[in-house]
Amino acid sequence: MTLLQWFIFFLAVQVIHFAGTWKLYEKAGRKRWEAAVPVYNAVIMMRIIRKPWWWAILLFIPVVNLIMFPAVWVQTLNVFGKRSATDSLLGIVTLGFYIYAINYDDKTTYQPEDEAKESTLSSFLFAIVVATIVHTYFIQPFTIPTPSLEKTLLVGDFLFVSKVNYGARTPSTAIAAPMVHDTIPVIKTKSYSSWPQLPSFRFPGFEKVEKNDIVVFNWPIDTVVKFRDKSGKRVRKPIDKKSNYVKRCVGGPGDTFSLKDGVVFINGKELKLSDRARLQHVYFVTTKDGNMLDSNYLIEELRIRREDISYNSNGNQYIFRALTGENAEKLKNNPMVVSVEKYKFKADPNNPDTSMFPHTHGDWTVDDMGPIYIPQEGKSVELNKETLPFYKMAITEYEHNTLEEKDGQIFINGKAATSYTFKQDYYWMMGDNRHNSEDSRYWGFVPADHIVGKPVFIWMSWENGKPRWDRFFTTVGGDGEPVSYFKYFLGALALYIGYSFFKKRKAVKG
Repeated sequence: MTLLQWFIFFLAVQVIHFAGTWKLYEKAGRKRWEAAVPVYNAVIMMRIIRKPWWWAILLFIPVVNLIMFPAVWVQTLNVFGKRSATDSLLGIVTLGFYIYAINYDDKTTYQPEDEAKESTLSSFLFAIVVATIVHTYFIQPFTIPTPSLEKTLLVGDFLFVSKVNYGARTPSTAIAAPMVHDTIPVIKTKSYSSWPQLPSFRFPGFEKVEKNDIVVFNWPIDTVVKFRDKSGKRVRKPIDKKSNYVKRCVGGPGDTFSLKDGVVFINGKELKLSDRARLQHVYFVTTKDGNMLDSNYLIEELRIRREDISYNSNGNQYIFRALTGENAEKLKNNPMVVSVEKYKFKADPNNPDTSMFPHTHGDWTVDDMGPIYIPQEGKSVELNKETLPFYKMAITEYEHNTLEEKDGQIFINGKAATSYTFKQDYYWMMGDNRHNSEDSRYWGFVPADHIVGKPVFIWMSWENGKPRWDRFFTTVGGDGEPVSYFKYFLGALALYIGYSFFKKRKAVKG
């Protein structure tokens, strides 16, 4: 929506509010004109329904206001004597227009003194408001669905993702179900409306995305599967409703990324990974005389996922789809093993594969690609036939420009261009499971406005229906082996329960 459209919409809401409440303001001892002044009328309404003035602020926060409005409607009905469940339901299903009926009913009286306590419904709605604020601006739960960061983050880990570290974003999707992402669970239907879209901004964070950080972000190329635009292209989801991905940042704004033999180089130097990072690759392991390795040894001791192991009996060979270098060395020392070879993806000159970003280099693979310059806000790149494939999507989809190629020239927003200056920072994200991770190698840069947050805590972890107790209440970042704080949590919980029990017992005796 344009600013003019938003202004017209805002004005229409104010007219609707005034028409349906001005008599209620008078019955509550206020002036009629107070129902007509934008923002001020919301503050006065909070006084009328006996709520703190700052509730008015919540009415203007996207997504949160979708719950706040029903809460205010119910509370308004309550203070004017309409306290039945039917009244509350009518207030919600009519989108507040039931209030018109009591506004023009001469028998309606202001009865705040009879409102001994809030209705259960209004309390429930406000509880959802609080939870939505926490979920949107502070902490969001997240589940690890894939083995992309295996060994550091495992499938079945339940995380808390901090929004404040990098700065929380305001929602761009104005109409959406609270505390769910793009799909409503159980009924499996879309949880949001693509229209209208709001301008979004990011609050200041207390740190920036650094190399080696594990980051949750919205998958840049996510689309609404069933919908295409006039040109036949699939329609992108709104930024804040694109699928959440979690990867490791290996390159930041202004860096030049290269991948050689599976090793990341940034600005010509090998990237030093954190102590907790455990890179995995595909390995071929040949055993003696067709002997098979003990599955318990592989799964329990080496902690290799069962689904990452396959065996070719004809060649006496195992294929490990995600094996760490450390485990590869252990297998080399196994007396039943003849050889351990890390697989290297090689380009086929006779059958060029352009699946690697930017989909123009048939000799690039998941193990060898680059160099690629990662865009930085305020910095420019030269645009020509060779460089354009790297930056075309950033210029058009992420920075919302038009781009045409005519007669060997490039036109941006209708003007001939030989360079482009970026409006935001970009990042290069990769999984530690290098041969089994859909990441920037396939779809390119992650724009700064797609960054969701930083995983900070594993609060629960399950594997095949069984808890991994050693991963409960462990931190995600940092160096060294992760430490579980679960026992300290249990101790604090026991102290709290004991304190509450003796406090209640003492109160009963007193």
